[in-house]
Amino acid sequence: MSFISMISMVGITLGVVVLILVLSVVNGFQKEIRGQLLNVAPHAEMGYIQADEHETWRDLQKLVANQNGVAATAPYVAGQALLASSGEVRGAQLRGVLPEQENQVIDYAKDMLAGSLNDLKADEFGIVLGEGLAENIGAEMGGKITVITPEGNVTPAGVVPRLKQFNVVGIIKTGVDEADNALAITHLEDAQKLYRLGNEGVALRLKLQDPQNAPAVMQKLIPDSQLEKLWVRNWTDNNRSYFNAVEMEKRLLTLLLTCIIIVAVFNLVSSLVMAVTEKQSDIAILRTLGMSPRGVMNIFIVQGMVAGVLGTFFGVIFGLLLAWKIGVIVAFVEQMFGVQLVSAKVYFINYLPSDIQAADVISVAVISLILSFLATIYPSLSAAKTQPAEALRYE
Repeated sequence: MSFISMISMVGITLGVVVLILVLSVVNGFQKEIRGQLLNVAPHAEMGYIQADEHETWRDLQKLVANQNGVAATAPYVAGQALLASSGEVRGAQLRGVLPEQENQVIDYAKDMLAGSLNDLKADEFGIVLGEGLAENIGAEMGGKITVITPEGNVTPAGVVPRLKQFNVVGIIKTGVDEADNALAITHLEDAQKLYRLGNEGVALRLKLQDPQNAPAVMQKLIPDSQLEKLWVRNWTDNNRSYFNAVEMEKRLLTLLLTCIIIVAVFNLVSSLVMAVTEKQSDIAILRTLGMSPRGVMNIFIVQGMVAGVLGTFFGVIFGLLLAWKIGVIVAFVEQMFGVQLVSAKVYFINYLPSDIQAADVISVAVISLILSFLATIYPSLSAAKTQPAEALRYE
């Protein structure tokens, strides 16, 4: 019986360890990917649905200037384009920016691999490429690339693509493969000329003091009188489905991994039932000495809870230690066996993150203790119903 009790306690420990570890890793991925996205994606954007002749992006800046929650703003033009160089052609997301203002809303431009955003000058048609995009088309610093826009020029011979040569003045690395393989940045005025846009076609990018609260900030930011004239979106609109999927996955994993603890709890039930069966005569003697049925119940509840508490305690300790060092352990395994378990092309990061949240640890511990307590109810009730005369009949 003691062996079965030990197995049930070890089972509870393993269940708690696995549950804490998996939840910490899921939280870590969610935190890191959110951070990477917020480093590249705009916290919020806004622009005119249909602007009047006198309305420009400068009016939008005045509208949100000095508003609570807004750290900085910058105008931009965004469009699709094909980039060609050295016989290679790749699709890109071309952004036209004002370098002095863009530097205030993004952080990844501070440590560029080559050049600087400030090298983008109006009418010089310079361009900054993401690291992956530059490698894919064979572009180098100081070289020239051809930018092809979707809108063509109408000629007597038909519609021909609009082409423009740009000088590569910088290489940038954001840390997100998807952005590095598709990002191209040029000066705002050059992008306006390329896409034939006036100031009414320029939108505004916002950097918020608290990106996590972006929906509420943007809702308070725009006056009701302007809602029909402006389009507004924030980073949660573009990535809501992803984070909802991660949250659902976390809940399902919690439910599935709780089954490990439930299996261990069944072992605890069986060990207590065996204990009650074997100790029938001892229980009967205690009852004849005056112990109440409640007192008998308490004995087996305490016995079961000792295994549950010890299993939960060691599970929390080992789970926290493993979650704390899981990145180092995975890196060691990758180096030892020469494999890559976490690919940046799939997960945006090339390491296994972990974010230990107190709420998750407490929830796991509480679930384990509750299940352990429930496991003691049937055996303890069975012990309390023992009839001394029946138990001692053959003694």
